[in-house]
Amino acid sequence: MGSIQVKDKVLSKNDQLALVNRELFDRHGIWCLNLISSPGAGKTTLIEKTVDALAGRLRMAVLVGDLETENDARRIGAHGVPVRQIITGGACHLTADTIAEFLKCFDLVALDVVIIENVGNLVCPTSYHLGEHARVALISTPEGDDKPLKYPGAVYTSDIVLLTKRDLAPYTDFSLEEARRNVGRVKPGIPVLELSSRTGEGMPAWLEWFENNAREKNSKRRT
Repeated sequence: MGSIQVKDKVLSKNDQLALVNRELFDRHGIWCLNLISSPGAGKTTLIEKTVDALAGRLRMAVLVGDLETENDARRIGAHGVPVRQIITGGACHLTADTIAEFLKCFDLVALDVVIIENVGNLVCPTSYHLGEHARVALISTPEGDDKPLKYPGAVYTSDIVLLTKRDLAPYTDFSLEEARRNVGRVKPGIPVLELSSRTGEGMPAWLEWFENNAREKNSKRRT
């Protein structure tokens, strides 16, 4: 019981700080989204393709969470967007207070979107709100079409599910139809998109969803 009480207290504090982050984003009319997935599902490549496709249309910055190394931040930074690497040193998720600290590195007045690439994990990040407006769950075809049922929290707490690396589906036992059904069993009605960042298949639908949400939030920017 004691450990549960401690966890509840930690989560409560994190949620309070997440609300502070959300207020900060809202004040500046910034749309923030939080990408969660297993390691290797394609978060970094998706971000690279997204910032390239929407360059000149949306002003974006990226926060990248990893246990170690700055590899992903260097990759994304090469595409001309402000980026900061958050090295957790073993922690399996990002927290609201860490996000708040690293947001100080950005000129928020000059931004429309903040993308958070969470630590590769489909368990811990689901319990920690960061102040984001939308959470995106990525499930790649090599992982298996039963992943939504094995990690329902990742689907249930998200606003959209991306079935990534669609181009590899013919070479695996992954059934896109079964994956969609499994997502629907966990959270009926949640949008599901199939895409391949490598080939570009399905990317237009993702970019449309992304830009429409960002524009809606930007239109409410406070003066």
